Amino acid sequence: MSPRLLAASRRRYVSLTTFRRTGEGVATAVWIAPSADAAIVLTGAGSGKAKRLRRDPRVELRECDARGRVRPGAPVVRARAEAVVDPVEQDRLLAGHRRKYGLQFRAFRVVEHLATRGEGPGDLVLRIVDA
Repeated sequence: MSPRLLAASRRRYVSLTTFRRTGEGVATAVWIAPSADAAIVLTGAGSGKAKRLRRDPRVELRECDARGRVRPGAPVVRARAEAVVDPVEQDRLLAGHRRKYGLQFRAFRVVEHLATRGEGPGDLVLRIVDA
């Protein structure tokens, strides 16, 4: 993993930009955590970003605040997202989120499960690797 991607994965929040068919970027604030050779992001399998990534794996990362506001001049990290489908590997990769975000991550997961009653498209774990 490049030093720039590693630095981005250590931030509290990043703005993850995915791309529409038109090439227009759509930015979303996400939690991110480093893994051995990639940055890890969790999103809903039915989310807009998941749909866009199925068509185009390019992403851009910028440090942001919890509301997705990027400071002017924030460096851009260009990368590629890969979906992880193996449940055992997903759980292993999310260990970084559990360590980094602690109780906040666990509470989010419980609320998310209660809101969907365990139904719906589920989660999508993304490995973000250098482009």
